[in-house]
Amino acid sequence: MVQFDTRDKKPKIYNIAVLTAAGLLIYILLFRVGEPARYVYSELLAALYFGTVVILLLNAFRKQLQYNPYSYNTILYTGFALFTFFIFCTHLREALLCLQSPESFSHERIILTLLNSAKNYLILTAPFLLVFSIGLFVSNVWLIRNEGRHWVNILGMIAGFLVIAGQLLIGVLDYRIYTGLFSSLRMRLAVNLMAAFYLYFECMLLGAMIADLIAAFYEAEPNKDFLIVLGCGIRRDGTPTPLLKGRLDLALQFYRDQLRRTGKKACFVVSGGKGSDEVISEAQCMKNYLLSCGIPEDQILMEDRSTDTAENMRFSRQIIQGKMPGAKVAFFTTNYHVFRAGLKARRVKMRAVGMGAPTKWYFWSNAAVREFVGLLTEHKGKQILVFLMLIIVYTALTMMVYA
Repeated sequence: MVQFDTRDKKPKIYNIAVLTAAGLLIYILLFRVGEPARYVYSELLAALYFGTVVILLLNAFRKQLQYNPYSYNTILYTGFALFTFFIFCTHLREALLCLQSPESFSHERIILTLLNSAKNYLILTAPFLLVFSIGLFVSNVWLIRNEGRHWVNILGMIAGFLVIAGQLLIGVLDYRIYTGLFSSLRMRLAVNLMAAFYLYFECMLLGAMIADLIAAFYEAEPNKDFLIVLGCGIRRDGTPTPLLKGRLDLALQFYRDQLRRTGKKACFVVSGGKGSDEVISEAQCMKNYLLSCGIPEDQILMEDRSTDTAENMRFSRQIIQGKMPGAKVAFFTTNYHVFRAGLKARRVKMRAVGMGAPTKWYFWSNAAVREFVGLLTEHKGKQILVFLMLIIVYTALTMMVYA
């Protein structure tokens, strides 16, 4: 198992840029080779290039977990490693076909294979997306039945509908192009860009799911000095809700396990302010619960000013820094929230690792969609950069084949 926070240097992927430049140079030099050998070498070069990129992305993903698992790069490396592996398999298949009948290949076919990779990937993953969308619908039905009708409880349904609708729209337009109903260069470019954007979000969704699962089921090393428990809503009588109680119980379990295994006592930091509809602060509620479970009062520090996760982490860090600079910290929240909470911790320069308390199955999917949307909106600059790159690449490929 990869251990978090064991690397001090951030992984770089400049080697992919160098590899890409070298690959393009070799591809240009291959034009000096006569046909049909040129096409065989070109397909083998493409397969070798994308296979190497997969290895580099997976290696960067492993190093990212060791450096900072709660990073947007973790999602990016995972999602695009999956897509790149598909392209590698596609070009490896094309290389084998080219070896058998090189006379049937051309420069345009090689470029077209790369251009159609986004649409083909969507077709290949369509069954998974269909099952995923149905799962979102089913879980939201149960969520509404148990938690009531509220617009945030239908986020999964909205996401599922958009996933299916996007797949169908791209499929219909591509079919019309294939049958000659839409044959203009502008329409081909529009469909290719639509498929590329849709592919990007699918890659990010898959990457986020993997990153969330890794973060949610990670077990921290039993050497912590402080245990931050992130607050959430409390009952009207000032006692913890089942969601909050799950976080507290997980922190208590870790505290007792660490004490048993190492003899080291950790200090709790209960973090959460008082909402307008709450009788006491979430921090006071959590402190009362810990006291009732036998935790001494001098081992509980209260942070009762925060109103969201970012403030939870910032104010908790201030308390910890005042007590023990450089302390080893773990935080406890609900499983679907670990990754994003960890991201907030790293933004305030607190190198804490998170553990996630379980929640009801029908609550996870809707909450995960909400967390995913939050991650995307918090990284607008990276989204714009990726979109610009996709526009440039797919426009160039479309012009090379159809112009």
